[in-house]
Amino acid sequence: MKEASKHRTTAALAVQEIKGREQMLAQHALIQLLNPQMSLERYDQFLTHMLANGYRMIGAFAGDTCIGLSGFWTSSKLYSGKYLEVDNFVVAEAYRSAGVGKLLADWMEEEAQRHRCDTIMLDAYVTNSAAHRFYFREGYHIKSYHFFKSL
Repeated sequence: MKEASKHRTTAALAVQEIKGREQMLAQHALIQLLNPQMSLERYDQFLTHMLANGYRMIGAFAGDTCIGLSGFWTSSKLYSGKYLEVDNFVVAEAYRSAGVGKLLADWMEEEAQRHRCDTIMLDAYVTNSAAHRFYFREGYHIKSYHFFKSL
């Protein structure tokens, strides 16, 4: 991938759905930015299970190159109502702070509205302060703690 200026505009970018396991597997390098230990084989195993549960993925493309992506699905919970859950939202390092994340977030919000969702929710790693700043700027707030127990 060619290096991009931090001031690159999003005018030439297109957001489109990444459909099917094979196309999603092709995005493994971006997924590894958030999950460095994620092998291609493990990613494939997770996708197989997630796709069976309604998982979808979108990407921001500069030409044929995916420079940012996010997975998502919809469901319902008693405390949130119907929701769209954002999963593994990531932008290639060379394109961060260039409007790519905003482009993806806006698409997600429009998709949530199309599905008549009451809320959008996501998890962000506690150590990812740049993501926290981004989500606060986008109007997200912390409603609860997501507890996690490894087995």
